[in-house]
Amino acid sequence: MKVIAFTGMPGAGKTEAVAVARELGIPVVSMGDEVRKETERRGLPLTDEHVGRVAEEMRKTHGMDVWARRCLARIEENNVVIVDGIRNHEEVELFRNNIPDFILVAVHASPARRYERLMARGREDDSMSVEELKVREKRELAWGLGDVIAMADIVVVNEGSLETFREKIKEMLSQFLT
Repeated sequence: MKVIAFTGMPGAGKTEAVAVARELGIPVVSMGDEVRKETERRGLPLTDEHVGRVAEEMRKTHGMDVWARRCLARIEENNVVIVDGIRNHEEVELFRNNIPDFILVAVHASPARRYERLMARGREDDSMSVEELKVREKRELAWGLGDVIAMADIVVVNEGSLETFREKIKEMLSQFLT
């Protein structure tokens, strides 16, 4: 079994990469979904502030790899599985220690491009101003996201059109489906 994990700064294109994987029939386990479920379980609205606070609180209380442990428990034996949303090296190490064929893929885009995408996307837990986006980035970088991006086995740059990016992801994933 191969586990391919996507990482990257908010708005880089991870969600779109995951959508391509789903279209190819690859099962997906999302760390962000786990955080959002916990936030909802606590009766909190899905805002960037609440989701971020729950993610951080759980990491402080249960360890930096809490979300990875929850996701690892949900991974079923399959040829290829996608894990979406790796944020720190403890999560990477948990997967590398438990999945022999683990591939870390960083999706990269410039800050200007990411801000533009996040403000247009309008997901409930997205920040809606550049200042709020910078706060979110600072929080995620404090968790170790920059280190994780530097640890990537593969880097996919997402600065062009959506179609070009989707094709890059499809090509990259196709090499693992044989």
